[in-house]
Amino acid sequence: MIDVTDATFEQEVLLRSSEVPVVVDLWAPWCGPCLTLGPIIERVIDETEGAVALAKVNVDENPAIGASFQVQSIPAVFALKDGKVVDQFIGAQPEAAVADFVARLHPAPSEADLLVAEGVRDGTEEPLRRALELQPDHAGAITGLAALLIARGESDEAIALLGRIPETAETRRLLAEARLAAQQIDVEGIEVGELLDGLLDRVRDDPSARQEFLDLLETLGPDDTRTSGYRKALATRLF
Repeated sequence: MIDVTDATFEQEVLLRSSEVPVVVDLWAPWCGPCLTLGPIIERVIDETEGAVALAKVNVDENPAIGASFQVQSIPAVFALKDGKVVDQFIGAQPEAAVADFVARLHPAPSEADLLVAEGVRDGTEEPLRRALELQPDHAGAITGLAALLIARGESDEAIALLGRIPETAETRRLLAEARLAAQQIDVEGIEVGELLDGLLDRVRDDPSARQEFLDLLETLGPDDTRTSGYRKALATRLF
């Protein structure tokens, strides 16, 4: 639980809700139903062990937050995911109703989810393949299995698997690793900078060199201090 103010709302609620669902409890010290509901919400969310976050807002001290939710009475409770309100209720509620409200924000893991957790934890293929039998588009099973396949040089199957799900930063990285592995380029055992330098003069006229350059940048990742410089160098060559 965290007490949120007008100044910290964006960081602690809007941005945080991209990581876990955030329940916002709008209350005031003079509000009797708020004082009844508050401990119930805190207890129920504590039981999620971090799967759901709680933000408490004293609307007397932070009127901008109340205004943003267009609140006319309290207690008012809102659930946010990815910066958007996905559920809400007004007024005090019994604990069972609060528990149902919170449970909707983090459904119990499916059998496929449990198999994926096992496969990723143990680095084993069988649970991941069983998860895909149950749910062919399970993103966690696909990325987990793709990583295992790439590690043992089975890039074609990894690439086909990754094509089942929408592109994310993780799938881009894995696809880059798969394509490089297919060319027998081991990014763990080489100096990536030297390879990038050697490709720069070819990226304009050689599509395969350009793809290899981009794949190497993906393996470096956005936090590597070299990435920005090499992206600028690529743009200079292309444009």
